[in-house]
Amino acid sequence: MATLVLDNGANMAKIGHSHEQASVIPNCQFRSKTSRLKTFTANQLDEIKDPSGLFYILPFQKGYLVNWDVQRKVWDHLFGKEMFKVEFADTSIVITEPYFNFSSIQESMNEILFEEYQFQSALRINAGSLSAHHYFHTKPSELCCLVVDSGFSFTHIAPYCRSRKMKEGIRRINVGGKLLTNHLKEIISYRQLHVMDETYVINQVKEDVCYVSQQFHKDMEIAQMKGEENSVMRDYVLPDFSSIKKGFCKPREDMVFSGKYKTGEQILRLANERFAVPEMLFHPADIGIQETGIPEAIVDSIQSLPEDMQPHFYQNIVLTGGNTLFPGFRERLEAELRSLAPAHLPVSVLLPSNPICYPWEGGKLLAHSPDYDEIVVTREDYEENGHCVCEEKFDI
Repeated sequence: MATLVLDNGANMAKIGHSHEQASVIPNCQFRSKTSRLKTFTANQLDEIKDPSGLFYILPFQKGYLVNWDVQRKVWDHLFGKEMFKVEFADTSIVITEPYFNFSSIQESMNEILFEEYQFQSALRINAGSLSAHHYFHTKPSELCCLVVDSGFSFTHIAPYCRSRKMKEGIRRINVGGKLLTNHLKEIISYRQLHVMDETYVINQVKEDVCYVSQQFHKDMEIAQMKGEENSVMRDYVLPDFSSIKKGFCKPREDMVFSGKYKTGEQILRLANERFAVPEMLFHPADIGIQETGIPEAIVDSIQSLPEDMQPHFYQNIVLTGGNTLFPGFRERLEAELRSLAPAHLPVSVLLPSNPICYPWEGGKLLAHSPDYDEIVVTREDYEENGHCVCEEKFDI
């Protein structure tokens, strides 16, 4: 019996059989501006010669799966001949969904997994629960952990005790990678170059040059200096998709500080954008989002839990999701938590080597655990009892 683990993110799907490694594949469809009529699905993105002005068709809106037609096409592609060649009748699936997912979405997912694809059995679970499983597996002596999952649509903070999630401590901040990319598009469009249609390119810029500042005001001052004194400034060479396939950061020694470049490349000059964009994870109020930043939300979450457990949570904070890959993210979060947490409690923040696939790896471990068969719902169960059996078994 094969088990397929699918961490179905709003931007990237992490998928693979439980005896293999994960593949990270865009969970959406694309249209390129050159061939408007043709739709590309998931990893067919690589076939698009010119991804400028790339149009995204996403199954998720605001973090919830609402566009089932697109999701079906992506799944058909992933499960099909070209990709994972899934034998549905002989496969169990572990699939993730967001915390407190709407019951209508949960029911649609049951129907599609059991009635359309006819998987042998399924387990619907939160990605954070898989991360917690992974964490407790690597640190068996620990009883508590706090999963901070900062993804495409939002950032979730979820406390787990003995691999049970403590619902009263779950917090959500509506800031994720999508918002950061869109904000960077707006700043660049306002300051130097109209890039509002260039989601793909600017997302790449964000990943290549943005970082989390350790001292925001100090970096702001440096970013206003002229010439070579400005150690924050970088020149980013935009791709033209003929000779330059992928944008890159010019090495410091090749930068021209006064005057123009003689080479014909198109340059984006970035200074305070580099750290002002990820700063929104810590201070959403900076751009008018009336919410608290990640450090305060973590403290709020921990303080809502029983007092004798609080020290354990401060010591076992694990970061997952793409935004945690910004250079300086972990250090800044740890420093801010240190100043907010009670002085006598140690604070420890762990950034796994691959925070994007961390929940997937947890799903892989879960699929091999001895009590896996007790937590799934089989197709016979579902056909006999319908949605209610899933509601009882899956704690979403």
